Amino acid sequence: MSKTPKEMNGAESVVRSLHAGGVEVCFANPGTSEMQFVDALDRTKLMRCVLGLFEGVVTGAADGYARMAGKPAVTLLHLAPGFANAAANLHNARKARVPMVNLVGDHALRHQKYDAPLSADVEGACAPFSDWVRSGRDAGSFAADAMTALAVAQSKPGKVATLIAPADIGWDAGGKMANAVAPAAPAPLDERALDAAINALESGEKTVLLVGSAVLESQEAMALLHGIAEKTGADILAPTSNRRMERGQGRFMVNKIPYPIDAALQCLAPYSRAILIETPPPVAFFAYPGKPSLLLPVDCHTVTLAAVDGNGSEAIAALADRIGAKSVTPPQHDRPAAPQAGGISLQNLGAALANALPEDAIVVDEAVSSGGATFPAGDSAAPNSWLAITGGSIGIGIPLSAGAAIACPDRPVITLQADGSAMYTIQGLWTQARENSNVTTIILANQSYEILKGELHNVGAQPGPDALSMLNLDRPELDFVAMAKGMGVPGKRVEDITELMRAIEDAAKEPGPFLIEAML
Repeated sequence: MSKTPKEMNGAESVVRSLHAGGVEVCFANPGTSEMQFVDALDRTKLMRCVLGLFEGVVTGAADGYARMAGKPAVTLLHLAPGFANAAANLHNARKARVPMVNLVGDHALRHQKYDAPLSADVEGACAPFSDWVRSGRDAGSFAADAMTALAVAQSKPGKVATLIAPADIGWDAGGKMANAVAPAAPAPLDERALDAAINALESGEKTVLLVGSAVLESQEAMALLHGIAEKTGADILAPTSNRRMERGQGRFMVNKIPYPIDAALQCLAPYSRAILIETPPPVAFFAYPGKPSLLLPVDCHTVTLAAVDGNGSEAIAALADRIGAKSVTPPQHDRPAAPQAGGISLQNLGAALANALPEDAIVVDEAVSSGGATFPAGDSAAPNSWLAITGGSIGIGIPLSAGAAIACPDRPVITLQADGSAMYTIQGLWTQARENSNVTTIILANQSYEILKGELHNVGAQPGPDALSMLNLDRPELDFVAMAKGMGVPGKRVEDITELMRAIEDAAKEPGPFLIEAML
């Protein structure tokens, strides 16, 4: 029987308060300092608890859940070393601007002065990967801290909030339920920015509307945005990396800024005016000798109509109203012919996916060097939600898929996964199997870190055999089907493009996870 509120400890007060605030899922990899939360979660039965075998799986899954559920989950992590393992995918989550609440255990307050083996600066470890960090100080105020964290996470544009939980304030009696705290409202529309955007559109100069975040998830906003473009002749582009795009037949096509530096500069070179909506000015992923960091031309006049903390849909509606633009209907996209039998290549991969992706799929894209071939498939395929790596920290695809499947159990999830990146968080397959999630993981196996070979040349290197051997995954060759089987996920290796299409179609129809190793 659950304790009455009067007898609650700090951990139970946090669990009950977060649940009352709408948190339904806890992704966890707990240790000794979090056992009081494990106990509280078990006794209250208020949250679905999902175990990850590595903390990077936990945070990647919480990211995928938030992208599809539109609300935060809570993660449960173990001290500074556990948070360090989780940090890479927290970096991606911050760049995606998703809502997330982290509970990170720490030693009991009275134990912290003794420098026990797992002692470290937990706040210092959390700060670079969080938008808000606080350490709880007593059981009575612990739930209030958690509700503040939840409000921060839910604030526009979505933030990572981390609450540090010393063990004793979790097990101490005196926990008190806390009420919800209102999230910060989106930044209001700046009328001067609206005027400047209208001036840009009416200038007669080549103008681009750069849109990101929530705008790409709203078909209503996209219909108005395309109406503005149709009326004014402006172009529409999305950032290189996006947390979620609604794509496919019956939806609007939006090109994105290419990843390669030369292609990105060429893409943006024609524009002398840029209007930014829920995205910062585009910047190159890396610096390269003799090439700029900022991608828009130096003489391009830029207007931020809505910053990342603004309401892009509201700004678009105001802009359309001022210039007299109306919503338009998305055109039908031509679907490429299904490829004929033969080997799997970058030339036929996109067409195969366009024909094989199931209706209403959630596509998780960590294709990396194959991304240029796979991304176009999303527009001509059946309607889909397309989730991408946002922060450049590889190893997100498999965990992101696990979380997306928890959020949307009735939708098939298709993961386009580079082989090198898969090895960072391969343990996520076990979580998919444990949760019986309908995830089809397609390993795009070129047996190398192919994208890094291009980067060697981009920085002016002339790589020899030793350098290239550091980027190959062929000694020994990885066997993803065997690894998947060891974690409870069936799979098969395919080398023919038509066989790949059949495997995708068959796997998506069956419940539970499946892995396809596609040999490029």
